[in-house]
Amino acid sequence: MGEGRSGSGREGSGEGRGAGRVTLAHVAAQAGVSLSTVSKVLNGRPDVSAPTRVKVEELLDAHGYRRSSPTPPEAPLIEIVFHELDSTWSMQLIKGVQSVAKETGLSVVLTESGTRHSPGVDWVEGVLRRRPLGVVLVFSTLPDELKKKLWSRAIPFVIIDPAGDPAPDVPSVGSANWAGGLAATRHLVELGHRRIAVITGPEDMLCSLARLDGFRSALAMAGLEADPALVRFGDFNVRSGHQHAMDLLSGPDRPTAIFAGSDLQSLGVLEAARVLGLRVPADLSVVGYDDIPLAQWSSPALTTVHQPLVQMAEEAARMLLRLRRSGQGEAQGGPGGPGGQGADGAGIEFGTRLVVRDSTAAPAS
Repeated sequence: MGEGRSGSGREGSGEGRGAGRVTLAHVAAQAGVSLSTVSKVLNGRPDVSAPTRVKVEELLDAHGYRRSSPTPPEAPLIEIVFHELDSTWSMQLIKGVQSVAKETGLSVVLTESGTRHSPGVDWVEGVLRRRPLGVVLVFSTLPDELKKKLWSRAIPFVIIDPAGDPAPDVPSVGSANWAGGLAATRHLVELGHRRIAVITGPEDMLCSLARLDGFRSALAMAGLEADPALVRFGDFNVRSGHQHAMDLLSGPDRPTAIFAGSDLQSLGVLEAARVLGLRVPADLSVVGYDDIPLAQWSSPALTTVHQPLVQMAEEAARMLLRLRRSGQGEAQGGPGGPGGQGADGAGIEFGTRLVVRDSTAAPAS
């Protein structure tokens, strides 16, 4: 069967010390598993439950089985990965993960890598060396190659507010973006605004499109049509909001209200209005999205859609720990896994709500 004394020292990716004293078949018998399961453990295959993997590895160590590429010990860490770390929005997510880590005696490591779609290809090698208990990713998805590498080391992962449509084997935590866009626009319509512009995020992000769909739905419910000239795609930052607002507000037929896809974009809109001599909300109403702490301190205080960023990050961290305890981390979408990681609840969505402050009012007659 290939597990005899003469061959056991080469099974998997290592060699046994004292191969004459123990065979992999003996380890399999002691663990109560098949020889193929032991081989899977040795080769880092994902389709082995966490308790079984631990039992087999303990027996291998107890019998002095030495592997050429030993798996490093787990670090008491939760890793959170962004494509950029320069926004207040990011700090809210870090705060949420840190809160759960503190409760459970863990630490948090921050990584900046890749683009908004995926971390860089070099990131995964670093995380395999660090071997955290789990990874929170603030990206749209994770390429199959990176997912398989994490599965092979039993490192679970969760995506926060995915920009794309997450695969069934990838658990995610997001918010009700369509409902948020609907509430923001309905508020402006109810105030009497009819010429309403929207500045959303990148066109290839699901959250941007969902907020835009909510905007269009609110207009349609009111019997209004969305003017294509008043729909802008940008980035969720101050500069993008400022640039688009300057263009929208400089024309002769400017909008009386702007719904921005983030509070940072809204701050750019407020600055554009100031530069152009427009008063908010007397000449222009502005609604943001996120409800970051800075929103209530802007001038005027910003009406915005509250997205529970801290709670979303807390839930993502707790999901990692549940996956860890349940042994689903390594079978997360892997072959033979019991439903994949998503069995813990892929696609948790938090509700949003409108917070009315001072940046919106009825349009001037």
